[in-house]
Amino acid sequence: MRKRTVYRLAAGTAAAGAATFAYAALVERNLFTLRRYEVPVLATDAEPLRILHLSDLHMMPDQRRKQRWVAALAGTDPDLVVVTGDNMANPAAVPGVMRALQPLLDVPGAFVFGSNDYRGPVFKNPFTYFDKDREYVQGVELPSEELREVLVGAGWADLNNARTTLKAGGRLVELVGVDDPHVERDDYPSVAGPASPAADLRLALTHTPEPRVLDAMATDGFDLLLAGHTHGGQVCVPFVGALVTNCGLPRSMARGLHHWPGSSAWLHVSAGLGTHPTAPIRFACRPEATLLTLIPR
Repeated sequence: MRKRTVYRLAAGTAAAGAATFAYAALVERNLFTLRRYEVPVLATDAEPLRILHLSDLHMMPDQRRKQRWVAALAGTDPDLVVVTGDNMANPAAVPGVMRALQPLLDVPGAFVFGSNDYRGPVFKNPFTYFDKDREYVQGVELPSEELREVLVGAGWADLNNARTTLKAGGRLVELVGVDDPHVERDDYPSVAGPASPAADLRLALTHTPEPRVLDAMATDGFDLLLAGHTHGGQVCVPFVGALVTNCGLPRSMARGLHHWPGSSAWLHVSAGLGTHPTAPIRFACRPEATLLTLIPR
């Protein structure tokens, strides 16, 4: 009787594990979700401004469902589109990325790149993400310059270690950004300096939300900091949340909207829309895009 009970428990545990894995791989990773937040960063008499924040598409050429879903976000009528990197997961991914973004290119936009815009992913043991000192290994070269040329040609601002202003929703927006800190491509000192008080809004972009970069941006007076990279933890524990962020950001800030400590700035971290192609699962962390409605303070 005791052996039979042990066998039943083992079989039940195995069945539950298999069902959970199947749900994470076949269902949740395709449950694309639009999150909505209100962010009080505008002047007291300002009209709302809508920012569509996209991140971590990790696009494969044949992911037509994801491409159609992102393209349909043009229906949210954003005033500004912000993309915070890791667009590609395959050397042939640029056409798929552009199918997704094409309907949004008529809207003012800005972008930074992540490590997976430069080099492709390689298989990794998931448990290595708990090792902060692990060696970072990159895969095949990706067509980052091709993607950059298309986005810039459409009029979007390339904010990889750059700073600019643009008009969105009838407002003057100052933007600053860095290339990906995760692979030490960032150079914030080259673009640092106090944010302009003449701007109606001040935005800062980075793919990886490393605290050293966010601190510098907040200190310079940028109102809203936008990042991706974490995948929200990708595999989370219900009622616990993310187990890792793959950077120096606290696990409690792995996704969503937060006050950045010690400043008046807000931070939004997107959980992103894709997954590492060698780990195509999500659990308790749906793929997402975010519509941020900026409102008066």
